[in-house]
Amino acid sequence: MARKKNWKKKSKNLSNFNKPQLKKAILDIFYSDQQKTFNYKQLGSLLGVKDPETKKLINVVLDELAENENLEQIQRGKFKLKSRGGYVCGRVELQPQGFAYIQSEEVDQPVLVSQRNLNHAMEGDKVRVYLYARRKKHQLEGEVSEIIERAKSIFVGTIERSKNFAFLIPVGKVGFDMFIPNEKLNGAKDGQKAIGKITEWPQRAKNPFGEIVEVLGDAGQHETEMHAILAEYDLPLRFPENVLKAAEKIPLEISEEEIKSRRDLRDTTTFTIDPHDAKDFDDALSLRKLDNGLWEVGIHIADVSHYIRPNTTLDDEAYARATSVYLVDRVVPMLPEHLSNGVCSLRPNEDKLCYSAIFHLDENADISQQWFGRTIINSNRRFTYEEAQEIIETGEGDLKEEVLTLQHLAVKLRKKRFKEGSLAFDRVEVKFEIEEKTGKPLSVYFKEAKESNQLVEEFMLLANKKVAEFIGKTKDKRNAKTFVYRIHDKPDPEKLENFNHFIQKFGYGIQTTSASAISKSMNKLMDNVKGKNEQNVIETLAIRSMAKAVYSTRNIGHYGLGFQFYSHFTSPIRRYPDIMVHRLLDRYLNNGRSANAQKYEDMCQHSSEMESRASNAERSSIKYKQVEFMKDKIGEIFPGVISGITDWGIYVELENKCEGMVPIRELGDDFYIFDEKNYCLVGKHSNKKYQLGEEVKVEITRANLERKQLDFKLIEN
Repeated sequence: MARKKNWKKKSKNLSNFNKPQLKKAILDIFYSDQQKTFNYKQLGSLLGVKDPETKKLINVVLDELAENENLEQIQRGKFKLKSRGGYVCGRVELQPQGFAYIQSEEVDQPVLVSQRNLNHAMEGDKVRVYLYARRKKHQLEGEVSEIIERAKSIFVGTIERSKNFAFLIPVGKVGFDMFIPNEKLNGAKDGQKAIGKITEWPQRAKNPFGEIVEVLGDAGQHETEMHAILAEYDLPLRFPENVLKAAEKIPLEISEEEIKSRRDLRDTTTFTIDPHDAKDFDDALSLRKLDNGLWEVGIHIADVSHYIRPNTTLDDEAYARATSVYLVDRVVPMLPEHLSNGVCSLRPNEDKLCYSAIFHLDENADISQQWFGRTIINSNRRFTYEEAQEIIETGEGDLKEEVLTLQHLAVKLRKKRFKEGSLAFDRVEVKFEIEEKTGKPLSVYFKEAKESNQLVEEFMLLANKKVAEFIGKTKDKRNAKTFVYRIHDKPDPEKLENFNHFIQKFGYGIQTTSASAISKSMNKLMDNVKGKNEQNVIETLAIRSMAKAVYSTRNIGHYGLGFQFYSHFTSPIRRYPDIMVHRLLDRYLNNGRSANAQKYEDMCQHSSEMESRASNAERSSIKYKQVEFMKDKIGEIFPGVISGITDWGIYVELENKCEGMVPIRELGDDFYIFDEKNYCLVGKHSNKKYQLGEEVKVEITRANLERKQLDFKLIEN
């Protein structure tokens, strides 16, 4: 009983805890009695869990721990710890100094592995680690005994040639150079960027042996560098020939038979609102007044799943890519252009096939009726966001009645959403004006969301939410059918407490007693900091305290939006999960049986991984252009704000959003200690402090394009 009380004490606020913390608490119980079996009710009782949401989360955690082979299911609903001896499994996180931390769910802290004990394990690899005997007041240490799964075997880097051989110097956190014999260079020249593949890595060899699979071009050239960024994140540069041929075979024409099988909405006023440079229009809105005084709002989404059939060449390629990738100067589409910009794109004055969500709304945007199904539309007008914004601001322009009515309804929907717990993070997008021929960045500008963006966003959120509820919200408490959800976990309580501690320095604070209290007080905070000097740093830290949204068949709700059920239905031209959602929705509307949950969970994990890679590539391309934009400003002095503090340096963001680092070695006036909890560096002798959010002046001392890094020197006022 003493142990039981202890868990309840530790988990006093477990209803606010997120999934990783619940995992640790549950594994603690299994490790305390390694022969015993537990079901979710017993675990809930031991942890003192009373709220239904956390009880549901226990089931999700048990499924994941069994899938990751931490637990085994002895019989339905009963789990036992899987015996592992002194070994744990985890992912490698290489550190700049050469050693690594292994992040594992099986232990309560990262495992330190020295460089010599990594046994050729690389960043992101899944490894088995043998744990050394724990020393008092020391962190966990071990050595890699097996590489279970390589994160990658192909690397992008720069060629360094000597007479009889060469090395590929990879970009990023890699920790080795790749040895390339002359006969495996594939024509690569000294100083060029290339893609190398590891062919072998002998046990005693310091460097892996490899071959060059593709030469990208001369380092520093715009095309070469953009292709290098894609290659660095294992993202495709081009479509295979057979995929392009398969796409070309799909006709633009729609058969009469297909039209007859659908709800015909071609006479309903319909339009698209997109960025001025968009070519793939995957959503449209329609509006008509009903005889009963209600508004019928249609959210029409390109019916990609009609054209992309399972187990075909096009489907395999779309799944492998899983998402379109947005770099600073281009879109690398998920689907070939014939489909993304042609067949599927909801271009004006053309008949187009859609999957639609149609709602009847009153003046207060309350829904009385909904319908989901396949349709045919004909868009009357293509608006840019700027054109729609002008109508909202002036009340004049094409289809002004429809645009203004939808705007009125969107405002009501938005107000309700925030009242029910949605978080309001309006982040500024960094954009570049780029010289067409050379790719040189000419200027930096910022893009902020206005009412026209919010209008479209509200109806897309509505469709995504209602589709997820339609499948996931079962009335008779039966298990819901397998579906693809967009889930977002609660924030990490420790990060949230640190964040709360930090903002108190500026006279702010948030409530952390419950999920709804956090979201309400966070929204109030975002309103209060608008226009203040500390706005950017507080918004950035607030986002860092949040979990990342991912795809899963195991629904835990979407914390950031405050929705219990949420999915992605509205962008199938650029996101594969939306194609999955369309297929599942169609299956269930036709009374199909529940799909295989594990198969779809695997597909969700792949989609989340590809989304993360695409996001990293986008950030990397922005970083490259920022460094390129600033490289002719070396020696110049700029005002900035401290945007990050680490034990190796201070990050400073300039007014143009370009960020650089002041290395800690440049702070020669004292020995500085990193205070992680208070987000600051403190001088050991002088007590001088460099605090996150502090305004400083810096001189640009170095612009390293290869590392996408700006180095600064602090200028004392």
